[in-house]
Amino acid sequence: MSRNQHITPHRRGWAVQPAGGQRASSVHRTQAEAIARGREIARNQESELLIHGRNGRIRARDSHGRDEFPPEG
Repeated sequence: MSRNQHITPHRRGWAVQPAGGQRASSVHRTQAEAIARGREIARNQESELLIHGRNGRIRARDSHGRDEFPPEG
């Protein structure tokens, strides 16, 4: 099952959390570490990585799945 991965602020740093999950799959000291782990999971699951800022709002997206509408060219 492919679930999007979210990088979210956590009381101990930054968390990698699957969409709809109650718990973080991992917690990291820095956002960069969390992004690296989340990207690895998203690639393996062919899902999307959503990176949240400190305010909780999504600031970036990175798709690793099959793109139904790939860019031309």
